[in-house]
Amino acid sequence: MKIYEKAPAKINLLLDVLRKRDDGYHEVEMIMTMVDLADRLEMEELPRDTIIISSQVGYIPLDEKNLAFQAARLIKERYNVSKGVYIHLDKKIPVAAGLAGGSSDAAATLRGLNKLWGLGISTEELSELGSELGSDVPFCVKGGTAIARGRGEKLEMIAAPPQCWVVLAKPPINVSTADVYGRLRANALSFHPSIAGMKAALDNGSFYDICARLGNVLETVTLELYPEVRQLKESMLKLGADGVLMSGSGPTVFGLVSKEAKLARIYNGLRGFCKEVYVVRMLT
Repeated sequence: MKIYEKAPAKINLLLDVLRKRDDGYHEVEMIMTMVDLADRLEMEELPRDTIIISSQVGYIPLDEKNLAFQAARLIKERYNVSKGVYIHLDKKIPVAAGLAGGSSDAAATLRGLNKLWGLGISTEELSELGSELGSDVPFCVKGGTAIARGRGEKLEMIAAPPQCWVVLAKPPINVSTADVYGRLRANALSFHPSIAGMKAALDNGSFYDICARLGNVLETVTLELYPEVRQLKESMLKLGADGVLMSGSGPTVFGLVSKEAKLARIYNGLRGFCKEVYVVRMLT
């Protein structure tokens, strides 16, 4: 028996950091949603007690450094599963891009193994299990659109954005999330994007209000460290995207686009200096 799971990328419509916590994490408020750029996972039970991961790409770890591996190990240990599993990762989401590719792979692994082994674990339990693996994993378990609080694990499901096109562009650099958060001075931020304002825009299904409410305080760090991310944002706006923001800690920048007629110009314009450009739909 084989189980197939889709692991979609997430984008942050809003990301605010409130303070540094005593446990070393940051207290955040975010609004996250998913787009139709996805890794695909194939899972098959093995007779011996082992975890084997393969992928068609050569630039990701396939051992215990991989979040999907960690998810498989966690669910086996927590629910006393002595069977093994073979997982093939068909990677489509760029790595270290601010799109939660690894977290979504971990979430898909939890969902898939729950089915493969008939464990009967509820979505809430899987989400709690995911919080042990990473801050974005609980959201990736549930999917949809949500306000995330705490360090990202406290979720409030909210209205999805109206259907639109999303252009994703990742410059040829990798950004360390830990480094960005480490350089952020949360108590010195002069601007905090409005969670209430973005939630109201989503409730009303107002595409242009959503575009106007986009905000990410981590841009104050990443755009200073990596001028090419700032250039990407400016270019996307000039080319006609309706709303533009960096996702997560970067370096990927996304543009929300209402009219299909604009897409070719934006895509071709960005491909001039950025190889990894994707045109996808919002997952509503």
